[in-house]
Amino acid sequence: MENKKCTIIIAAAGIGKRMGVDIPKQFLEIKGKPVLYYTVSAFEKNKNVDSVIIVTGKESIEYCQKDIVEKYSFKKVEAIVEGGKERQNSVHNALNALKDKNGIVLIHDGARPFIMQEDIDEIILSVKEYGSAVLAVKSKDTVKIADENGFVKETPDRSFIWNIQTPQGFDCSLIKEAYEKAEEDGFSGTDDSSLVERLGVRVKLVEGHYTNIKITTKDDLLVAEGFLEGME
Repeated sequence: MENKKCTIIIAAAGIGKRMGVDIPKQFLEIKGKPVLYYTVSAFEKNKNVDSVIIVTGKESIEYCQKDIVEKYSFKKVEAIVEGGKERQNSVHNALNALKDKNGIVLIHDGARPFIMQEDIDEIILSVKEYGSAVLAVKSKDTVKIADENGFVKETPDRSFIWNIQTPQGFDCSLIKEAYEKAEEDGFSGTDDSSLVERLGVRVKLVEGHYTNIKITTKDDLLVAEGFLEGME
C-alpha cells in the first residue's frame, strides 16, 4: 500500500449560534481546557498523522496560535488558516494551503474532541484503499421521509441509514477537484463527501463510535465532561 503523507484539516471557524454564548463552541472549556485542545491532541498523538492545518476565523488565529498550539506544544500544526463565510469556504481555504498535493487529507470538525485513535487509523487505511471514506454510525432511530404537507411519505429500512461523522478522508487530488467543481457550479453541500459524490465517486462508510459527538449545545458540554471523567 502506497505510503502517502496524511494531513488533517480541522475546521474550527464556526461561531456556535446554537450554543447561545459569545465564545465559539470549539473554544469553550471542558475541565479547564478548550474543546479544540482535545481535538488537536487526538491527531497530534496519532502515529499515522503527519501534519495538521487549523482553519479558524480571522479574529481567532492569534488565540489558536498562542493559547492552543504554543501553550500545549503541538508540533504537527503546520499552518493556521483564515476561514471563509461558510464551512465549505473555510475548508477550501485550507485545501489551498496544503503543502503536499499528493497525499491524503482528512477533514474533521473542531468541535468533535473525542475521536478515537482506532477510528483515525481505519479512515486513513480506507482512504488509501478506496480513495475516499467517511466515519459513520448506524442510525439508532427510525427515520421518516415526509411529504410537502408534513405527513409521513416513507419509512426507509433503518439498516441502510447511517449518521455521518468526521473525519472524512480523501485523496488530495480528489477532494481538491470536488471543491473546485462545487465552487464553479455554485453548489453548497452538507458535508465534504457530498461534493465528492457529485463527481460520481463512491465513498466508503467506516463504522465509528457513538462517543464521537459534535459539541453543539450546552447539553453536549455536560455529556463531554462525563466522557472525560470516565477516561480518568
